Amino acid sequence: MSTAVRKLVHLIGFSALLIALAAALNFAVDPLQLLRPARFYQPMYSNDTRMQNAGLIRSEDFDTVFMGTSLAIHFRQSDIDRILGVRSLKLAMTGSNSREQSFVLAAALARGPSRIIWQMDDWIFRDAPDIDHNDSFPADLYRKNAKGVAGYLLSGAMARESLWTLARAAPPLRNLATRLTTDSLMKFAIPRVDDIHVLAPDFDVAQDYNAARARASFAYLTDPSRSAYLAEGYAFEAMVRNFERDAVDLIARHPDVAFDIYFPPYSILQFVALRDASPATLKIVYDFTGYVSRRLATFPNARLHDFRGARQITHDLANYRDAIHHSPAIDLKVLSYLADGTYLVDRTAPTAPLRWLQAQVEAYRPETLAQ
Repeated sequence: MSTAVRKLVHLIGFSALLIALAAALNFAVDPLQLLRPARFYQPMYSNDTRMQNAGLIRSEDFDTVFMGTSLAIHFRQSDIDRILGVRSLKLAMTGSNSREQSFVLAAALARGPSRIIWQMDDWIFRDAPDIDHNDSFPADLYRKNAKGVAGYLLSGAMARESLWTLARAAPPLRNLATRLTTDSLMKFAIPRVDDIHVLAPDFDVAQDYNAARARASFAYLTDPSRSAYLAEGYAFEAMVRNFERDAVDLIARHPDVAFDIYFPPYSILQFVALRDASPATLKIVYDFTGYVSRRLATFPNARLHDFRGARQITHDLANYRDAIHHSPAIDLKVLSYLADGTYLVDRTAPTAPLRWLQAQVEAYRPETLAQ
């Protein structure tokens, strides 16, 4: 054997050994808790919810799942538990579509929860790639199939997280490793499940959520050079098809699970922007709302809560950072309304809240913004 071939064999052998060591390390530590709950170390968590949720579903105990988009991402599990009297698992994902949400919920339902709380709006039902063609979604981690587990165990990035986890667990290194554990350095940097994607205690809410920002968002949306954005992805037939596939099918397949679905309290400005800049899109929103409301009313295990007509919230622009996203104080109001059923939609009149919303939107005048 020549020297060059010998060196190549040694290189291949050394590389194989490194890969084997990384796989053994990841299997032993399991920082995502995909294979088992943490045993000999204090677990840490990631704000990469599409990845982290796969581990949470496997490792956490829960009877209720809380799903949604960025409109639900800042809720605290402890608040959900306290106000609704449940043991919840928050699986909300920023920017998620109905395909992603339905897939994650199906994985969570395999654990046997009795209740799903689902923040739902028309936007999530736009057309989107199927799960296996969504490059940002690790579907095989949820399936826990050979491809998913192998990719997880053989990941060099995950091995680095495993080493850091061991450093935090070792008494001589614990303090230093803990101080150095930040989002900029490590993927798993959050000490508690309750802290995943919540606002920091020192976050300046008034600075980020105020009427000036809401008004600026309205001006942006209604600017003729940008208002075409409002219609993007809105196609009634496609939205209905996706709703049937991703929501109705899931509800129908789990008749023993209670589904509490809610439409979040967008500010009135979102609908007024549609009214003034894209009326055809507003008609699609109304038509789709009517379809969803009537369809959900036919399922005894589904309840719909519509907060879009809650004018004490939606007309107070100080509650918003833009035309849609509401402040943490409104998170708590939403939970209290879910608990007492204040905005529960009557099955015998499923489109009544829609008519109330339409009346508010028709009556609202932009000159109000100057006040």
